[in-house]
Amino acid sequence: MAEEFTSRKETFPNFREWKTEIAGRPFIVETGKMCGLSNGSCMVRYGETAVLCNVTMSEKPRDGIDFFPLSVDFEEKLYAVGRIPGSFMRREGRPGEKAILTSRVVDRPIRPLFPKDMRNDVSVVMTVMSVDQDCSPEVAGIIGTSIALSISDIPWKGPIAGLFMGLVDGQIVINPTEAQREVSELQLTVAASMEKIVMIEAGANEVDEDTMLKAIDIAHEECKRIIGFIDTIVAEIGKPKKEFQSMDLDHDLFDAVKEEFLDEFKYAMDTDDKNVRDERLLPIQEKIEAKYLEQWGAATIGLIMYKMQKFVVRRWLLDDGKRVDGRGINEIRPLNAEVGLLPRAHGSGMFTRGQTQVLTVATLSNSRDSQIIDDISTEETKRYMHHYNFPPYSVGEARGLRSPGRREIGHGALAERALLPVLPSEDEFPYTMRLVSEVLSSNGSTSQASICGSTLALMDAGVPLKAPVAGISCGLITEGDRWMTMLDIQGVEDFHGDMDFKVGGTHKGITAIQMDMKVDGLTREIVAEAFEKCRKARLFILDEIMLPVLPTPREQLSQYAPKMVSFMIDVDKIRDVIGKGGKVIQDICAKCNCKIDVEENGRVCVTAVDRDDLNRAVGIIKMIVEDPEVGAIYKGKVTRLMNFGAFVEIAPGKEGLVHISKLDTKRVEKVEDVVAVGDELLVKVTEIDQQGRINLSRKDALADMAARQGAQQ
Repeated sequence: MAEEFTSRKETFPNFREWKTEIAGRPFIVETGKMCGLSNGSCMVRYGETAVLCNVTMSEKPRDGIDFFPLSVDFEEKLYAVGRIPGSFMRREGRPGEKAILTSRVVDRPIRPLFPKDMRNDVSVVMTVMSVDQDCSPEVAGIIGTSIALSISDIPWKGPIAGLFMGLVDGQIVINPTEAQREVSELQLTVAASMEKIVMIEAGANEVDEDTMLKAIDIAHEECKRIIGFIDTIVAEIGKPKKEFQSMDLDHDLFDAVKEEFLDEFKYAMDTDDKNVRDERLLPIQEKIEAKYLEQWGAATIGLIMYKMQKFVVRRWLLDDGKRVDGRGINEIRPLNAEVGLLPRAHGSGMFTRGQTQVLTVATLSNSRDSQIIDDISTEETKRYMHHYNFPPYSVGEARGLRSPGRREIGHGALAERALLPVLPSEDEFPYTMRLVSEVLSSNGSTSQASICGSTLALMDAGVPLKAPVAGISCGLITEGDRWMTMLDIQGVEDFHGDMDFKVGGTHKGITAIQMDMKVDGLTREIVAEAFEKCRKARLFILDEIMLPVLPTPREQLSQYAPKMVSFMIDVDKIRDVIGKGGKVIQDICAKCNCKIDVEENGRVCVTAVDRDDLNRAVGIIKMIVEDPEVGAIYKGKVTRLMNFGAFVEIAPGKEGLVHISKLDTKRVEKVEDVVAVGDELLVKVTEIDQQGRINLSRKDALADMAARQGAQQ
């Protein structure tokens, strides 16, 4: 008897769907159909954008660590925009810069809401499966992650919501469309809980602090509405939160160490020199290890060292208004700025703030060196790049170099964003610009030092910035209802404090913001105070430190920088400039030692290190695309000899006749007596007849040149 195979149709009985609107566009959340083995999962559909959000947690804590192991990944799938990856393998490789930055934007608001004493691995994965450019996948990812965590059994004190804000024609816009983003003066991402702001990231075209605060307020109100929507989902399908093994430090052990070693920790911390502080802490650690290592282990001893330093720093600030280096609450560390440190570089600037020091180097090139973008956005190339390097010697560590991580990419993107609004347009300055910030020494706020160093390097390179940009950070310490902010936090204050609020901008307004939080959020009052402190400090740095060194961009580019000219030609003339098989353009490049890029719209960009080579190449191209001017003198090459004269090419594809009677100032019997094929001559255009034939005269050219020399004498 034949065996029968049977099955039943899956009906997904747990499938649920919730709907709302954000900025007038449908926002749909689906659960119960996909990814049944995740701790929490949802498909978020915003317009035609679809992002699948999954969160998972390990059953047991990871051994031997003193931090919460959270990973956040934003996966950009190119099928989401109907494209095949451009890589050799034709599949997505490592995350692109934008995906990494989005992962960081999601990581920052959710991380402080996990229990600080939890050591279970938690993974967040947002997979972008469809993209409607009017409906941000980043916003869908933030909200989707919040929903997935909220309905899961993972311990988390959410929900939150996130939005993208724009400023179009003076009006604040929630989640602007693609067309609105192109003209928006503001690119602001805000994440918030019901009570507080938990994350701010912004790029802006010199937007003032009041407008920025207003946009944050509007975003917070809309976030509250979305959180209410999420609460309805959690009320229906939310799972009870799991119990987890607390890995908090034993309080009796901490009290015992505090009782015995507190005065030694205070002495060790009371210095403005990071090296001295580390030297003083080492013998204390050795004493604690000798007494407690066998009983508690190395991980616990490391946690005790961290907790004791944190205790001292926070008690000094909150109780005494004292900072570890003795500065006032709003006092900036010693500052210094220099330019032109590297003679062969196109531009260089070094900015020093205390023990933080960053050297930024600018390199200029043509459009051929623009970065090609291969992601889900509509951007195809990028003409301004900022790369940030954080070598181990900058913090006194002895380890090998490694490729840039998420922190380096994030800091580079922040400095890049801060300078973008003040860069000249491509029509004004047709260069590709790459800046590299080398962190030489790090003790807090290296990203803001790289903003200042970048401004100096660009000005040193002769880039005509619209305005100089400076950056500064503001810190925060909270305890219950008590809080205080302090300006220019150094490394130990960043490490043990609750906030690193970074603001870059010009005299006129803000160009970039990045806010890192370790608590559950900020009130509007804290945000407003941080803005004001950063504004005053920014103006001081610009006026007292940076501009006295170099008040305006240099008028001339470095002698080693490429010189560039960009102009438009008729599209019908492109083929004449390129020539058959590229022969004409290759010949010009070889003769003039230059690079030439011709775009489909008729834009021609000529680049050469030597100014004379540049002018010569431009002249040849203009001769190709424009008719020769009667009365003008050109330098041409003899191509053919005839009994009645010589044919001279004055530009590729443009040839004229020098009649034998016009070859010299004296009588010529034979053409060969004066010129040979391949000779270069100065000739004057005397006539262009109705058939377009060009008549040339070497005789007239020689007479004109002699007259000019006589006039100069």
